[in-house]
Amino acid sequence: MLDIKTIVEKHSAVVENLKRRNFNTDVIDQLVSLNTTRKELITEVEGMRAEVKKLSKEIGPLKKKKEDASKLMEQVATIKRSMEGKDKELEDIQTEQNSLLMVIPNLLAEDVPTGSDESENHELASWGEPRRFDFTPKDHVQLGEELQLLDFEAGAKLSGSRFVVYRGALAKMERALINFMIDHLNEHSYEEIIPPFIVHKRCLEGTGQLPKFKEDLFKLENSDWYLIPTAEVPLTNLKREELFLEQELPLKYCASTPCFRSEAGSYGKDTRGLIRLHQFNKVEMVNIVRSENSEEAHEEMINIACSVLEKLNIPYKKQLLCSGDTGFGARRCIDLEVWLPGQQKYREISSISNCGDFQARRAGIRYRNSERKPVFAHTLNGSGLAVGRTLVAILENYQQGDGSIIIPEVLQSYRGGMKQISKKKLSSPKQSD
Repeated sequence: MLDIKTIVEKHSAVVENLKRRNFNTDVIDQLVSLNTTRKELITEVEGMRAEVKKLSKEIGPLKKKKEDASKLMEQVATIKRSMEGKDKELEDIQTEQNSLLMVIPNLLAEDVPTGSDESENHELASWGEPRRFDFTPKDHVQLGEELQLLDFEAGAKLSGSRFVVYRGALAKMERALINFMIDHLNEHSYEEIIPPFIVHKRCLEGTGQLPKFKEDLFKLENSDWYLIPTAEVPLTNLKREELFLEQELPLKYCASTPCFRSEAGSYGKDTRGLIRLHQFNKVEMVNIVRSENSEEAHEEMINIACSVLEKLNIPYKKQLLCSGDTGFGARRCIDLEVWLPGQQKYREISSISNCGDFQARRAGIRYRNSERKPVFAHTLNGSGLAVGRTLVAILENYQQGDGSIIIPEVLQSYRGGMKQISKKKLSSPKQSD
């Protein structure tokens, strides 16, 4: 949530910044107008309150002298009735103002390039060379089905489209990836958390998924509970509505959770395979830091995600997202994209976002600074990594000509020393005596 004071005092700069997102800035003018009315009402109510106080002081002495104070008392009653109406008007204006603030995206950092969509993102760096195959590489769907380890038919039978059943060695590979990623984050002082996978709507409001992304969430019927779309939601909200000591910072959390997304508006996109499922696993990292440390924390988180891919020896690119592709709550976002030889292109595997104080304002996450003043913390989040998409990258980059998959060296110890996943051999039927 943006600070209304910033919106009013830096109106033109805020409007220009939000226009870079192609955001309709009429709401900013509405907010400024509402804020003017709100301030006028506050002044009016304070004047009424002062008048009531003044008249009340006059009533006391009159009563002591047993003189008639009825006219003054009626004046006080009239003013109080008027105050009640003004208080209700003020409450309605505050509610409307908060509702408008909830739909405004974060202000972009200065170095975010202006652009309309992902085609205008800026490549900052790349790592690794795409492998050259002496055969035509297959995509992960064909590999998984031929190995009888990815079962989309069973997923559809159980739950419908965009669900999958992992079997055998691939299920173990996903579990190995999760353990490897969590261990890696633990080495960087991230506290492992197992949060609830169901959260109250106020948590989603705090991190910015509500109200804007309501259609992309799975809501439990007749309740204010939702399935989490990412562990960012419960991890960030661990410090919701708290005022804590500066010495507690930084707070570094990580979690492996399933993520649930309806994928509203993605009809026809990535309907084949593991790229865009309704349920998938992700290892998430969240950082809550002092405002002056958020840029440094962002770089650290980016480097951690990069090091996971480098340990897996998977080529990737680092992209600075342009204004039109930067997420609602982020002021700056870096995407990591991995090379998928079966698709012959790079695909996103991690987004690491610096949200500044945007989420902290919405969720009430504050600390006392060195001057003992309450200030909003800065929050950051990122995938470390999306596990299913990492599995896609391993299947496609480590495939062999015979259809088998080499297990990345760093994961072999998590698989009991196993080095390769091969096609299942069908056992021959026993001969009858």
